[in-house]
Amino acid sequence: MSFQIALNFEDGVTRFIEATGNETVADAAYRQGINIPLDCRDGACGTCKCFAEAGRYELGDDFIEDALSDDEVQQGYVLTCQMRAASDCVLRVPASSTVCKTQQASFEASISDIRQLSESTIALSIKGESLSSLAFLPGQYVNLQVPGSEQTRAYSFSSLQKGGEVSFLIRNVPGGLMSSFLTGIAKAGDNMTLAGPLGSFYLRQIDRPLLLLAGGTGLAPFTAMLEKIAEQGSPHPVHLIYGVTNDFDLVELDRLQALSALIPNFSFSACVANPQSQHPLKGYVTQHIEPTHLNEGDVDVYLCGPPPMVEAVSLYIREQGITPAHFYYEKFAASAA
Repeated sequence: MSFQIALNFEDGVTRFIEATGNETVADAAYRQGINIPLDCRDGACGTCKCFAEAGRYELGDDFIEDALSDDEVQQGYVLTCQMRAASDCVLRVPASSTVCKTQQASFEASISDIRQLSESTIALSIKGESLSSLAFLPGQYVNLQVPGSEQTRAYSFSSLQKGGEVSFLIRNVPGGLMSSFLTGIAKAGDNMTLAGPLGSFYLRQIDRPLLLLAGGTGLAPFTAMLEKIAEQGSPHPVHLIYGVTNDFDLVELDRLQALSALIPNFSFSACVANPQSQHPLKGYVTQHIEPTHLNEGDVDVYLCGPPPMVEAVSLYIREQGITPAHFYYEKFAASAA
């Protein structure tokens, strides 16, 4: 039996390897051409120490405390020269992908569907045989090359990979290079190139209630996360608050409703900041965070939105005197150049 191991490098690159339960993760990585930090191979130096963010594994018995202390074991650190996977795992590697002699993977695909969900949001799906081997953690992003140019734009996956197809929610930026292509030129069958996956914003193991906060097309990584939660289930409540500026910015509400039917512990609300809105809930995301959502700090908060929203939410939580168990966030800004 083999398991999938996600290696997250400190420069944001993620690579996936397959490891059998009979080989160490270090051996599996080297077998597949990824030179993670390694020296003694005997559990004595600590050079291969990584942090296990998710998964079940055997630590091994042949390491000394100078290499891995009991406190570090309790925190979730492992020695990859000793660790053997017992499930799919996610490891944080304290080195860059370049040092480990690996790089972003590149994929060729073509547009399978393109729809303008509103004047501010475009839904893009691409499909290709090479994407069947694309693995990523829900919440991560990819660099998508703008056809006819050498420039790329970063977009979070809005779906899991299914049958070699992935999707994105893209903000329609007037005059934007990618937006101009998608709204004026693009058609089904056009080729596109993507490189990745990238990013430290992704769904971790669910050990407590989750509060998901999305601003505009910052909804994208959460729909991918929710698809994963629908597959695996959640023993804890998951609540999403989705905020936009205008009524026409609200998209994918039907999809969120469908996901709520698939995930018993999931609930969501949407709000519109424009005071002239016809939507039932008005105001900013922070105005709709309830004390129960913060669960006296025993909560993992995930936030994706423009910088002002990230700063406003951070300030709001501090003002409540709450320190979440974990606070993960992704800032994004539109690029028109």
